Amino acid sequence: MQHRQPDPTGAGPDPGEAPGIAPNPGVVPTGSRVLLLNATFEPLAVVTAKRAVVLMLTGKAECVDVLLDSAFHSENLTLPAPAVMRLSRYVRVPYRRAVPMTRAGVLRRDGRRCAYCAKRADTIDHVVPRSRGGAHSWDNCVAACKACNSRKADRLLEEIGWKLDAVPRPPDRAAGGILVLAVEPHPAWEPWLGVAAA
Repeated sequence: MQHRQPDPTGAGPDPGEAPGIAPNPGVVPTGSRVLLLNATFEPLAVVTAKRAVVLMLTGKAECVDVLLDSAFHSENLTLPAPAVMRLSRYVRVPYRRAVPMTRAGVLRRDGRRCAYCAKRADTIDHVVPRSRGGAHSWDNCVAACKACNSRKADRLLEEIGWKLDAVPRPPDRAAGGILVLAVEPHPAWEPWLGVAAA
């Protein structure tokens, strides 16, 4: 017997294409992503544009922010393509476990900026090297450029006179923290995600 995960959008099964409406070809891909907020404006999930239109047409969500110069069209209706939507009714969110640590997650948490020189980061560094007993964890890993990673090698920060501007920590278990690490955020999402994953 199969058990289905609860649907955080509260919209039930995806009915497929939004009835009687289609994206303007080449303007809004139906697979493009939309940030879905709970009725309390907290980040809840990321859904496809197609799903977002279905939620709008069924009155289960309202558009909060739109993609500029993008829209869905039908014979009698034009809908702005949503970038951020909000559910009409509050949905209770189940408890979220700690976010698993990954290299991509650390890079995204730190804005892809080196923790030591602020240049673009392309790898991660263990603040306390693993050879010195450091853990492979959110609290001990930071984004780093290859040059700084190489210069630091297996030394402690105090041994080379370096310091961190911010103490690394796990992302918030709230939806915003998880979403920032799960997908590449659209610029329009930033006010709603805030510093949840900082």
